Amino acid sequence: MVLAAGRGTRLLPLTLERPKALCPVGRTTLVDLALDGLAAVGLASPTSVAVNTHHLAEALEAHLDGRVELSHEPSLLGTGGALGRLRPWIDGRAVLLVNADAVHEAPLAPLVEGWDGERIRFLVAGPPAAEAPTANPAVLGPGTRLCGALMPNAAIAELPAERCSVYDRVWRRWESQGRTEALTVATRFFDCGTPGSYLAANLWRSGGASIVGRGAEVAEDLERSVVWPGARVHRGERLRDAIRTTAGRTVLVRRL
Repeated sequence: MVLAAGRGTRLLPLTLERPKALCPVGRTTLVDLALDGLAAVGLASPTSVAVNTHHLAEALEAHLDGRVELSHEPSLLGTGGALGRLRPWIDGRAVLLVNADAVHEAPLAPLVEGWDGERIRFLVAGPPAAEAPTANPAVLGPGTRLCGALMPNAAIAELPAERCSVYDRVWRRWESQGRTEALTVATRFFDCGTPGSYLAANLWRSGGASIVGRGAEVAEDLERSVVWPGARVHRGERLRDAIRTTAGRTVLVRRL
């Protein structure tokens, strides 16, 4: 499951135009990056992948139509409620959970390889270094950079189809019972919840070069900037550490 139902309030004003999951990263989108990660472990159909939607749901659902199971939430349910609402579709299976706004280079394969099917397993981003994933007791809390979570169905069966936190309802209790584990993997990690982190993720993926979306018109040079598809940068404008949206909004970010 890809979590994509947030309001995107921290990413304003970008999310006035697009749901956060459809914000471009290079020539793709945040949600498509998440789907690519799942496809790499064999999850790539409406019977195996679900995405929840809320803010500007129509645009996201049109983008994903026919590719995934869509779960629209008129009112936000939180991660726990989102899983509980999908329990009939899950149908007794385990669930691999990822966030649409997490950009990193950690493959999901280590998360599923050798899993005992009994414990909740987390894939957590550690400092970038040339090291293999290492297993540690799971310690979750503020600041945890979560690349993915693999949950047996026994954990999901406890979740109601109403607003609740999976951490409060399941993860914290299972951790206290010694029924969780974490794999720490060395990777850069960006939580694209703010314009600054979103711009940083784009520049990381491009190697520091500015990114110009399809159909955009750029009359002047750019520096460390992202220009959305169909946007325009007029003659005489100078964009530095900035995001220009399709509708013409400009978001300036402090030097990264």
